[in-house]
Amino acid sequence: MGPHLENRNKKKSKAASSTAILIDDEGSNCLQDAGVAANDSTYVKAYSRALLFNLASFILPALYSTLSKLWVARIDASLVSTTDTYTYIGVVVEIINEGLPRAAWVIIGDKASRSLAQRLALTHTLILTQAALGFVMSIAFAAAAPAFAKSFVPGQIRNVSVSYIRITAFTALSSTVEVAVSSATRALDRPDVPFIISSAKFGINIVLDLVIVSPFHVGSHTPSVLHQAAILLSCNLVSALVGTVYFLWRNSLVASRIHNFGRETTRPAPRFLLVLARPGLFTFIESAIRNVLYLWLVANIVSMGSTYATAWGVFNTIRWGLIMVPVQALEQTSLTFTGHMWGAFRNSIGTSTLQPVVGIRTVLSIMRPAGASLVLALAFEVPVCLFLSFFGARPFARYLSGSDDVADVTAMMWRTIDWCYIFYAMSTQMATVLLATRPRWYLWQSLCVRWPI
Repeated sequence: MGPHLENRNKKKSKAASSTAILIDDEGSNCLQDAGVAANDSTYVKAYSRALLFNLASFILPALYSTLSKLWVARIDASLVSTTDTYTYIGVVVEIINEGLPRAAWVIIGDKASRSLAQRLALTHTLILTQAALGFVMSIAFAAAAPAFAKSFVPGQIRNVSVSYIRITAFTALSSTVEVAVSSATRALDRPDVPFIISSAKFGINIVLDLVIVSPFHVGSHTPSVLHQAAILLSCNLVSALVGTVYFLWRNSLVASRIHNFGRETTRPAPRFLLVLARPGLFTFIESAIRNVLYLWLVANIVSMGSTYATAWGVFNTIRWGLIMVPVQALEQTSLTFTGHMWGAFRNSIGTSTLQPVVGIRTVLSIMRPAGASLVLALAFEVPVCLFLSFFGARPFARYLSGSDDVADVTAMMWRTIDWCYIFYAMSTQMATVLLATRPRWYLWQSLCVRWPI
């Protein structure tokens, strides 16, 4: 690399850093860069920074979810399972959220083969498409609220649950926008954007919950679970809007002024949707199969009665409030860096090489983010799962539900499948190698894992 080209790249890096976008527009000497990035201190610092942002992004919603369950339990412990309908709406929406957005790692994360303008255009296309899909799903949830409640809520609290579902139906719209923005910006090396979304959601939720539904609420009204649903909807919509506006202002508009894109455009277009749809189809199919199986399991648990439905809700609070936070944060971090390294490798060999000969050193450098995430996941999951099995699950379930029967069932559930979450944490981190490189192989791997079910 000549000194003039090196200086030009340094200037570009400096300009990019002023917008806080970590890019390598030229992608020069990409195979060497991938190996170096996996071994020098810069990689470790970047990985640690991204992981901290991702942990903060996931822990705030999990913390709020746990607090809101505690406040609903104070209103009426039997309504805890009603609030879980929001979770089940999220499971259905997750099928959409894990389709195109999961293609971000291999497409938008490829900063070696694609210019910043192309990556931003893909991002804008992803956000617009997901918003349209989320709006359609929101209308469908509102229209099908009685049928949804019949499947996932015990009979004695079904009437209030129908109203709860109708209010929270449009969280599908906020969720699709939020996930699209979060996935794309992480692939653009901007984990601060999801953190902004989570912070806005957490802060507004806490303030409104304290004022309206907490035991210390303002006014003489009687708090209800429907108040909590209205707060949830408004905060989700506002936070998704805040994140989108922040992204458009900080990344797209500022970057457009600094970088000379020439004739390239950052506007969304159908051709960019087709680029995302190719790998997104495989992740969509995988997510649909996995989440349909999960909803089938939940429907069977709910059919066993109120005790089991409430126990499953408490179990989910433990799972999403504690166990899944580090797993998700590590997964997102691994996906980001694996996608970058894979893009650099593919650019170095050329897209026309269909069967490349790859050295073990290159393979290990691409897999290093997943390996680091795997070690960190095990270091957290093993002691936490053991603690909950022997000490924590039953007391927390008893406090949240106010029922010894529910606490016993929750503790039994946790002791039965706690070891599964250790293996789940391991498989999730290793699967990021496939998801960020070969989404089709990721689909086959997922089908093989779930075939015995």
